[in-house]
Amino acid sequence: MSHFDETIGGRACRGPVPFGVSGRRAFLQAGLAGFATLSLPNILKLQARAAEAGKAKPDQKAVIMVWQPGGLSHLDSYDPKPDSGSEYRGPFKLIDTKVPGLQFTELMPRQAAIADKLVVMRGMRQTAGGHPAGSMQLLSGDPDTRDKPKPKYPDWMTVAHYMLTRNGKRDNPLPTYVGVNPSLEYCGPAYLGDAYSPFVVSGDPNSPSFSVPNIGLTDADEVRRLGRRSTLRQKLDTLERSFDQARELSALDEFESQALTLLTNPQTKVAFDLSREDPKVRDRYGRNAWGQQLLLARRLVEAGVNVLSTALSGPLCGRVGNWDDHAVNHNVFEAMKFRADVYDRAVSALIEDIYARGLDKRVLVVVTGEFGRTPKINYAASTGAGNASAPAGTSQPGRDHWPRGFSNIWAGGGIETGRFVGATDKRGEDAIERISGPGDFLATIYHHLGIDYATTFIRDFNGRPTPIVDHGHAITELIST
Repeated sequence: MSHFDETIGGRACRGPVPFGVSGRRAFLQAGLAGFATLSLPNILKLQARAAEAGKAKPDQKAVIMVWQPGGLSHLDSYDPKPDSGSEYRGPFKLIDTKVPGLQFTELMPRQAAIADKLVVMRGMRQTAGGHPAGSMQLLSGDPDTRDKPKPKYPDWMTVAHYMLTRNGKRDNPLPTYVGVNPSLEYCGPAYLGDAYSPFVVSGDPNSPSFSVPNIGLTDADEVRRLGRRSTLRQKLDTLERSFDQARELSALDEFESQALTLLTNPQTKVAFDLSREDPKVRDRYGRNAWGQQLLLARRLVEAGVNVLSTALSGPLCGRVGNWDDHAVNHNVFEAMKFRADVYDRAVSALIEDIYARGLDKRVLVVVTGEFGRTPKINYAASTGAGNASAPAGTSQPGRDHWPRGFSNIWAGGGIETGRFVGATDKRGEDAIERISGPGDFLATIYHHLGIDYATTFIRDFNGRPTPIVDHGHAITELIST
């Protein structure tokens, strides 16, 4: 029997508002001047109430999504096709993994060595060929194949954020949802409103000057100065709450509480402080942006963050800063080689740590892009010289967008690992076995987080109840044993 997620105690509430909250993400990160609405009593109350950021509860589920914006070539990584012919086959040798019958390309020896701790999904499929529509399909379940400038449906990260915090009872001072250099171009909260967007951590975590602003304020004088900036809050409090039918002020209260806790609890700095890690651990992840992003992701979920998204993009990808290995952008094979060692090291270290630190039952790791790359190699003139790309005008190989069959990997979450699920055909063109689509992808993540994806609806901008998963079921091979 279906129910609305807004129904509490038998009374239907209006749920989150789609308007009036667009500045909240900026408010959360705007610095001291942004906290003009705060009163000293509220600050002191929150300081006294804030729990120490240490360890998450043993039964607190979390998901780390490692996003490959642009789409990883499945044929040059997790689903090689050595007998497909020279028009399809890349130049890379195959290597055995720790799982009998499972081979990767030579680019990923570290992941091959820990393949018993992961599941390779080789039968993924969706129907959108563009980056916006492909991302929206996989991350929000939007079936539209047309590219749109902004999402129609909220992505799973913001839905999970909303569902996990709607009762207002969160003991941990860390945010529910954090994005560490996330890819937010083609996803977002849609009708849930910006209050459920991530707390964004940007910059290079490997840089000696890296820091996360507006957390763990320790100067008592600064805290008191915040309290004197209370004019706006006093005005807001004079409004008749009976006119606040959409619970706008309540949503602002909750958002302010999260922002204040981050700002005034000095212990929140601990989870974000990579200098507390053993230098050998930092080395194992890789002393680069991607390695330290994934290490920070592990620290944050260990400390109590429920939803963590991070994108592997930027200079470590090659000239155009992503995995979109068209021939005009990159020599696809040079691009794969260019990023392979950093990628392989960081992902394998994260997965190893999840198990070594006893997080493998409650933390699910998902590594994916929006689609794969065309099995058939094509050639075009480079549009510019740079890492993984020849000088402009040089003909070089590339692979284009390919949603009909691709791979992703899963680890932790209490799932039975050491296997591969699904298959593509002999050329890697079409998923033909254990085909899994966006709805299945989303349902699997929601199931892990304890969210009833089959019966939960959220009202959209027009008040229509909209399912968080339409036409999908949790992938049984990825359900906790």
